[in-house]
Amino acid sequence: MAGRRGALIVLEGVDRAGKSTQSRKLVEALRAGGHQAELLRFPERSTETGQLISSYLEKKNNLEDHTVHLLFSANRWEQVPSIKEKLSQGITLIVDRYAFSGAAFTGAKENFSLEWCKQPDVGLPKPDLILFLQLSTSEAAKRGEFGNERYENTSFQEKVLQCFYHLIKDKSLNWKLIDASKSIEDLHKEIKSFAEEAMQEAQHKPVGELWK
Repeated sequence: MAGRRGALIVLEGVDRAGKSTQSRKLVEALRAGGHQAELLRFPERSTETGQLISSYLEKKNNLEDHTVHLLFSANRWEQVPSIKEKLSQGITLIVDRYAFSGAAFTGAKENFSLEWCKQPDVGLPKPDLILFLQLSTSEAAKRGEFGNERYENTSFQEKVLQCFYHLIKDKSLNWKLIDASKSIEDLHKEIKSFAEEAMQEAQHKPVGELWK
């Protein structure tokens, strides 16, 4: 019998919905429960593509919009060998943002179709679960540090949200919508129970390919 693989669990949502906090809490809780779990964040800012993206997001340099989109995608592809390796070793990966953010953020810009935005990420490892943390853009704007990075303005985030809702209609993916205005603890409990269910179901299934 083949070994049990880890699950690929993605947290998505508009900026400041609490993804990073919840991703960390989930990894800690899974480890405390005896599971192997690791956190992965995109963009992965430590690689060369990641450093370019980081300075772009911090408004230190300007890049053409198609170029930025492809860089974000390349930043995900760089991690694919490591993602597959870890999943096969039975490690569950909790991913803070993935290709859905990539498509939604570029799709919200002028003159980009969501179809074009999805193309570079077709074939990435397919998540076993995508948790979408829902928060109104006005609520998000009230949270700390909003506005520090390039895309954090309310009208743009509203367009991003519409793109996400379009992506969520895809029935070939396991989306769960979660109300992110709850307390951190209540949110954590809900996320943890969805995650444990997905880990159970993923054990003996092969890793799928995204948008294929």
